[in-house]
Amino acid sequence: MSSQRCQFIVQSGDENRLDKFLARQLPGQSRSRLQAIIKDGGVTVNETVATKSGLALLTGDKVSICIPEVVPVNLEPESIPLDIVFENEHLVIINKPAGMVVHPAPGHASGTLVHAALGNFGDLQGIGGEVRPGIVHRLDKDTSGLIIVAKNGKAHRWLQEQFRLRKVKKTYLALVDGKPPTPSGRVEAAIARDAAHRKQMTVVSDGRGRAAITEFHTVKQFNQHTLVEAHPLTGRTHQIRLHMAFLGCPIVGDLVYGRKKPSLDLERHFLHAYQISIILPGESEARTFQAELPADLQTILDQLI
Repeated sequence: MSSQRCQFIVQSGDENRLDKFLARQLPGQSRSRLQAIIKDGGVTVNETVATKSGLALLTGDKVSICIPEVVPVNLEPESIPLDIVFENEHLVIINKPAGMVVHPAPGHASGTLVHAALGNFGDLQGIGGEVRPGIVHRLDKDTSGLIIVAKNGKAHRWLQEQFRLRKVKKTYLALVDGKPPTPSGRVEAAIARDAAHRKQMTVVSDGRGRAAITEFHTVKQFNQHTLVEAHPLTGRTHQIRLHMAFLGCPIVGDLVYGRKKPSLDLERHFLHAYQISIILPGESEARTFQAELPADLQTILDQLI
């Protein structure tokens, strides 16, 4: 399969930023992939290479794009057992254990969720044109709970669109030190990469980072801790961890954004992707899936009661 070249003329009423225009013209391509192609110089506007996704287009502009062949990532499938919550011909919903890395990365060349998915569900390589085939969202290594893997390109694009339109409702359970300033609330605090610690994120003033919104409410109040439900309305890296710390009640066991010495005997942070509601490909009504607290987190709660 070779690369595909497409050309478009911007018509009156179709003026938009470059990535949005291409997403409308090429519904089979995800916006994130189109943005990557733009960044790599694969798009020209009026015969000039355009590398900014936000470039404003005008009526009559000639837009050309070269869509590269999807290159298999050549990852080796691994026979790793997975806790499957739901599966059909389009996707699988997995209850990821704490300690499992989702994507291959330096220091994690094997044993990831991607390797396990390839070993359990066949050839997912190339889906979405990414190194993380079939993965639409992510969980931190030490966060347990529900994550969705697409089995084919159509499902992958469907899921990306559901997340983009914020139609996916995710619920996390987090045990925090202290208590939030109000029993329920909404945090709107932008997030950016920490300039001093490149592997970490930080809350920044509006305009300096990406918008991030988390809603929360108290499930149970303990003497020195609070169990909260967190609902991220955006999907920024480390968002819930940062927003809870921003409120002055960091997640128990979070050594990066919370206390350097955990307040409870827990070897990871107390954050679990407990529930997800989503409209599945080919369906019109949302379904809700749940994964109960794993044993290590439930044990901590039992000790607090």
